[in-house]
Amino acid sequence: MVDRTANLLGVLGLAVAARIEAAARESLRHGGETPAAVVVIGYGLGPSNDELRRILGLSHPGCVRLVDRLEADGLVERRPARDGRAVALFLTPAGHELRETLLAGRLAAIRPMLQPLDEADDAAFAGLLHKLLAALPGSDNERCHLCRLCDDRVCSDCPIPANFRQSAPAGEHFRPE
Repeated sequence: MVDRTANLLGVLGLAVAARIEAAARESLRHGGETPAAVVVIGYGLGPSNDELRRILGLSHPGCVRLVDRLEADGLVERRPARDGRAVALFLTPAGHELRETLLAGRLAAIRPMLQPLDEADDAAFAGLLHKLLAALPGSDNERCHLCRLCDDRVCSDCPIPANFRQSAPAGEHFRPE
């Protein structure tokens, strides 16, 4: 039975991923990790290029090109980091608007898949998902990667908390492992 469940979960995962990707393409003319970069930068903690690169799983040159493109599109701005050795990345007002559109589109794309569930099914499924996600091993960087498109405002009890969403003192940025 476990193999059947694993197979079904794999199919569901691909269906969810395809819907998220399609919703992101509708909101943003760039694909790949661009939507995730907008969401992660939008947490407002001022990640450096290197921190963003590690969360997104990109090479350094790939991340620099991505940030250059976001800056050219008027979505991201570079500011001096508190320590003065790097730059901190922040969304512009247009970037924040796009981030809201991306997050709303992501949930809207997934929500119809849950319509066959009644309230009890939804609660049970959410509990099982929480249990499965909480059991995932991994470093903080891996958790950050998994949560790179999450809207933390709708997940009050995150099963895999990642430090990149936690508050930092003004001007400081996060440090994933």
